[in-house]
Amino acid sequence: MRIKDTAEEWRVTASATPFVGAKTSARTDEVVMPDGSRVNRDYQVHPGSVAVLALDEQDRVLVINQYRHPVRHRLWEIPAGLLDVPGENPLNAARRELYEEAHVKAEDWRVLTDVYTSPGGCDEALRIFLARDLSAVEGERFEVSEEEADMQLARVPLVDLVRGVLAGELHNTCLAVGVLALSAARAGDGIDALRPADAPWPARPFEA
Repeated sequence: MRIKDTAEEWRVTASATPFVGAKTSARTDEVVMPDGSRVNRDYQVHPGSVAVLALDEQDRVLVINQYRHPVRHRLWEIPAGLLDVPGENPLNAARRELYEEAHVKAEDWRVLTDVYTSPGGCDEALRIFLARDLSAVEGERFEVSEEEADMQLARVPLVDLVRGVLAGELHNTCLAVGVLALSAARAGDGIDALRPADAPWPARPFEA
């Protein structure tokens, strides 16, 4: 049996935004349940994000080591960033993040997968791209700051990342979902069956 997520929206009778931050906010909605009762649901309002699994000709993935304060860890991740501009084409955002964080560009782009990162408490929608045919960007590197100023770059074989995820040694959502999705794609219909880079994304509609 093939199953599929479906869009649905229960009635909201009241809404409040007690906190507004630089990029995200917190919202409380009063939602009507199927039995007619009303309950409050608190969640983070997020602009959405993109991530890039950049794979080189030696089957290595470009990864970044970065400090993440909320979890008090340095995590190995793939390049990722927010959709800062409403309606921004996610492919353009992914290209920008790959350049800014790794000083790399790619010629071949596919949609690897789309996920909601934490649907019980956040409306963040994440699109993960597969990028291949990598090359260095000419010119000076993008100037980074704050946590990004302390980033380390590496290229790690895909098989080692899969092993690390399954061993509980690698915890970043984008990395874990990305490497497992790529492995599944290869074991299934193959990379050529992946969606094109401009595939529709109902969770975050974008301009062409």
